[in-house]
Amino acid sequence: MDEPSSRSRFRPETNLKPREISVTMNLNGEQRTLAVAPWTTLLDALRDRLGLTGAKKGCDHGQCGACTVLVEGRRVNSCLTLAIMKDGAHITTIEGLAADGVLHPLQQAFIDVQAVQCGACYNGMTLKGAELLSRNAKPAEAEIRDFMNGHLCRCGTYDRIRRAIHRAAGTGATR
Repeated sequence: MDEPSSRSRFRPETNLKPREISVTMNLNGEQRTLAVAPWTTLLDALRDRLGLTGAKKGCDHGQCGACTVLVEGRRVNSCLTLAIMKDGAHITTIEGLAADGVLHPLQQAFIDVQAVQCGACYNGMTLKGAELLSRNAKPAEAEIRDFMNGHLCRCGTYDRIRRAIHRAAGTGATR
């Protein structure tokens, strides 16, 4: 008796579509609802489904920080977070950090001290620094260094980034 080949026994169904789940989030102050496959990362939902490309796909392993967004005011690596896990959450991306057309003080400070070169880290660094300033408006040098640790800047402008945070905090430290 002939058995069907393994190729025909395990042929995938081509007409099946993944079950999508509805997710609603407060995104940069606006309610947004979208349907996503259960495995869709928050980063992919933001970039591919909502057109918010500020969060970057850097390492895709949560090691570089380029994908950083704020969820309930806390930094999150959006490449490691499933979109369905953030149903109902308040999310801030770099596109929502400015208010009423006025840059966030840290965004302006990054410009003033020319803290970025290529821009790969800028959005994540800015959101991470904004979280720090929301926790402590006048962070000490050691706190800035510790808080920003682990976020990679390909151009090595760490000193300028640190200066930008000091400038936004009004501490005036430039060393």
